[in-house]
Amino acid sequence: MPTTEEWLDRLGGVRQWSRNGERAAHKPLLLLYALGRYQREGEAAGLRFGEIEGELGRLLRDFGPARPTSATYPFHHLGSDPQVWEVWTNAGPGSPGAGARVLRESGATGRLAPGLRRALAAEPGLLDRAARLLLDANFAPSLHADICEAVGLDLDSAVVRQRGALQAELRRRDPAVRREILESYEYRCAFCGYGGMLDGSAVGVEAAHVRWWAFGGPDEVANGLCLCSLHHKLFDKGVLGLTEELRITVSRRFIARGEVARGQVVALAGRGLWGPQPGSDRVAGAYVQWHTTQVFRGEARTAVNA
Repeated sequence: MPTTEEWLDRLGGVRQWSRNGERAAHKPLLLLYALGRYQREGEAAGLRFGEIEGELGRLLRDFGPARPTSATYPFHHLGSDPQVWEVWTNAGPGSPGAGARVLRESGATGRLAPGLRRALAAEPGLLDRAARLLLDANFAPSLHADICEAVGLDLDSAVVRQRGALQAELRRRDPAVRREILESYEYRCAFCGYGGMLDGSAVGVEAAHVRWWAFGGPDEVANGLCLCSLHHKLFDKGVLGLTEELRITVSRRFIARGEVARGQVVALAGRGLWGPQPGSDRVAGAYVQWHTTQVFRGEARTAVNA
């Protein structure tokens, strides 16, 4: 039976399909969803496609790439790794194909493969480490808590810390670069100008990657922005973006529910950035282009002052 580290290596290999940094987070999201169901239901956690199609589709819509995606893709294609995922139908084992209709009509049901389920039962910390690995390798950190809530995962961060590093190949962020990014923008949000201190320490502002760390985004000022917690989340969700001229864009798909949302989000459309201060690197166009094509949702609103 594979060791815990070997299971983590295998799960870490189930990365989202990527070509030139293009995002397609189908398989990691399905695995996280399956881990959440296993955590709640144990061995009984069989996932009938017709019953989870809507939920899985919403996960892909909310946390997948900007282009339309289908729940059929990961459900069928994850079966190419039989040590991780298995599918059976009313007629027996094996996926009937990648079409939604045949998956529904055949009663296709998937779940984590038997060996993986045994490993999860034998090693209590494996589920936490596996989920954290999938999150770290495939999604921006600001989205992790939202994804866990959406899939029903309750991660025990204490267990994760006790078990040590997840994988040697996961790159580590440089804290010095984080400080450099914050200093470049004078500890103020580049979108709204917010800056706050508590007992001499900045609070509510964060160093954000433009091209995500999980997709080869480097730790450098030219790939960073100082953003408040709200605008960091909205930037990583694709509500906010940037033009080549480094003016703020707001997705037309964002619906502002009230004056506060209009003032804090919609009114940003067309504005320039706060900073960086003279002598600091501005965000590089290549990273802006990646965010525009891989994260930003749909078309941009017309600038308010246009």
